Amino acid sequence: MSRGAIKGQDSWDRNERLGILNGWGVFIGDGFLNVTVVVSGFASRLGAPNWVIGLLPAIAGGGWMLPQLLVAARVRSLPHKLPVYRSAATVRTLTYLAMALIAAFLADQPALCLTLFVLAMLINSLASGVAGLPFLEVVSKIVSSERRPRFFGTRNLYGGLLAFGAGLLVRWILGSDLQFPLNYALIFGLGAAAYTYGYWIFGRVDEPPDPPQEAQGYRAEFRAIPETLRDPHFRAFLSVRLLLAGASMSDPFFAVYALRVLEFPPAILGAFVMALTGAAPLSNIVWQRVAERKGSRRIIRYASVFYGLAPLYAAVVGVLGLGKWAYLGVFLLTSVAAQGFNLGHTNHLLNIAPPNARSRYIGTLNTLVGAALFTPVLGGLIADRFGYLPVFAISLLLCAGAWWQCGKLRRDA
Repeated sequence: MSRGAIKGQDSWDRNERLGILNGWGVFIGDGFLNVTVVVSGFASRLGAPNWVIGLLPAIAGGGWMLPQLLVAARVRSLPHKLPVYRSAATVRTLTYLAMALIAAFLADQPALCLTLFVLAMLINSLASGVAGLPFLEVVSKIVSSERRPRFFGTRNLYGGLLAFGAGLLVRWILGSDLQFPLNYALIFGLGAAAYTYGYWIFGRVDEPPDPPQEAQGYRAEFRAIPETLRDPHFRAFLSVRLLLAGASMSDPFFAVYALRVLEFPPAILGAFVMALTGAAPLSNIVWQRVAERKGSRRIIRYASVFYGLAPLYAAVVGVLGLGKWAYLGVFLLTSVAAQGFNLGHTNHLLNIAPPNARSRYIGTLNTLVGAALFTPVLGGLIADRFGYLPVFAISLLLCAGAWWQCGKLRRDA
């Protein structure tokens, strides 16, 4: 997708265009290196136990969130946050290249390959946590609150279309004559290239400086957590995020359940990625309209319903033996939910956070939620002992709890 494709949007300035182009590169990378489908499929092929497969998305999600309170202490007093983003992006690029090389040359030693691959993922995820808060800080400065729904909607719409193309390539590569592990190494290499472009393009943003703020230090950030938690709107949002983080325990096992229990062919992983990415553009159009008319609270509540239906649908398809094409509905539901959460969570947090405490709110929320994102490891242990269906049932119940808690979110955020 060329830059000209977004020039027709009403009055996007240069910074906003760069932010949208960054999203396109990241979405393509996500298509190739989707943790719950492609990476989990790679680990399954290496014979990894379920708890290790559950560890992969836990590292990807939890590692992104856990360091952010420490990052908040570091970046609060910096007038420009972009240099921190650029440094972390460099580390992420190197670790993606390492993943491709590890897959290519060490797959004949599964234990070593998995260990080094998980280590590279961990470093990558921690670096993403360093980059994540500066990214949101910069976006909050270059995109006004009124334009954010359209900004993220446009970013996600075209990014989803490009990620669908990545899914097509994943399906073709896994169904081709290219043997394991070179097929996965090629997929990981293509993902690394896409991410590198996205990071480079966002690094060219002209970031306006923040007014000077006194550096508080790490201890001050931790001491400020109780003050942040006294905000009832923040507490309500935190409870919803914690429940949804717990519900994510099923995510890496949808694909593994299809491969190991339903015995679908490996090439079906490409179709799963296509379902995930193909549903994104249309759902983004709908979610953007909901955001503009109803606000982020309504988006999060609706998305919780779709998220809860995914494990229920997976269990029904498996029990009734409806086949691999019917199973694509699982990934359509999770994609619709994910796009809603991406738009709703970001907008809601930026809208409830006071401008002078934005870093603290982002860092506190993400650090606390990050610990809960390790529930897929628990899901893996449950799956190893009792099978996948109990894991799906727990996720459904947690989504129902999140839907209920959404009633306490601030209505005008």
